[in-house]
Amino acid sequence: MTLWLPRGYSAEAEIEVRRSRFITRLARVDDEDAARAVIASVRAAYPDARHHCLAFIVDVPDAQPVERSSDDGEPAGTAGMPMLEVLRGAGVSNVVAVVTRYFGGVLLGTGGLVRAYSDAVASSLEPAPRVRPVVRHLVGLQVPAADAGRVQGALMNRGVDVMDADWGASVLLTLAVDDPDAALPLVREVAQSDVELVPLGSTVTERPA
Repeated sequence: MTLWLPRGYSAEAEIEVRRSRFITRLARVDDEDAARAVIASVRAAYPDARHHCLAFIVDVPDAQPVERSSDDGEPAGTAGMPMLEVLRGAGVSNVVAVVTRYFGGVLLGTGGLVRAYSDAVASSLEPAPRVRPVVRHLVGLQVPAADAGRVQGALMNRGVDVMDADWGASVLLTLAVDDPDAALPLVREVAQSDVELVPLGSTVTERPA
């Protein structure tokens, strides 16, 4: 099961390898544009650095994740792909890692670069919290306006997530549930009537991993 970093998460970590500084920016991103915005912000923050190597993975609904990496001038295969492999190995997605390198005057060789860039990302990932994305069903519950407050409060007290309430002559409550069929008996008990749940799509919620 793929894990994400919490929404809004962004952090930096730094390691030093034979006098070269490797500064890693790790951030949660929800699409490719957001990943590229993080990359641009790192380049702007460290304009004098020789390399800004990167890797990111972004989930796409009903499709394969988008994966990108770049060595940004380092020898081919020594930075971006090793960074991407660390992200893959950690089972995380919707994440971007940018490693900024300040050269310390000592050549590391291809093996040394692979280890350094891998270690830079791994060290930033180790303390990062994780969340588990859960797809939940959105369903609509129509109730009389006179009963809406009681029903909404009772559902919430029973652990049902009420996402929205559209008030009118009657009230449409939007509920997020794991299984509409399993939720229906509870909803009918609370509503004290033979109500039906109308499918309204789905949403993704995030729970601590």
